[in-house]
Amino acid sequence: MADTMQFDLVSPERSLASLAVSSVQIPGADGDMTAMPDHSPLITTLRPGVLRIDGPSGQAEYLVSGGFAEINATSLSVLAEKAIPLNEVTRAHIDEMIEEARAEHETAKEVFKNEPGPVDDAAKLLADMMALGDHINV
Repeated sequence: MADTMQFDLVSPERSLASLAVSSVQIPGADGDMTAMPDHSPLITTLRPGVLRIDGPSGQAEYLVSGGFAEINATSLSVLAEKAIPLNEVTRAHIDEMIEEARAEHETAKEVFKNEPGPVDDAAKLLADMMALGDHINV
């Protein structure tokens, strides 16, 4: 078993990380998971949360608002809708993300009046963003 795997974190704005890691805790849409070298191939969606990286160069944490993670035995790629190093997150970042989620929920309620699926998804995103704001406590 290899000790490390290649990790890449990108958002639409920029590439945030590209390094060797020993593990990454991922806020998956179906629950938190930890990816390590020799992981079985998997693609998962992300929910708003904190991505935690542990590697030879130390630890790092990033706030992610959603996106996708592709895991295989030798690498992990995370394509985040929005990602910010946790030590750079301000209350304004959290408030902006909550307001975006709130607007998406209101739009879903108007557009999908008789389709609960999209409205429920938007409500879950809003609840996740609000809980994340409470958890980070900035």
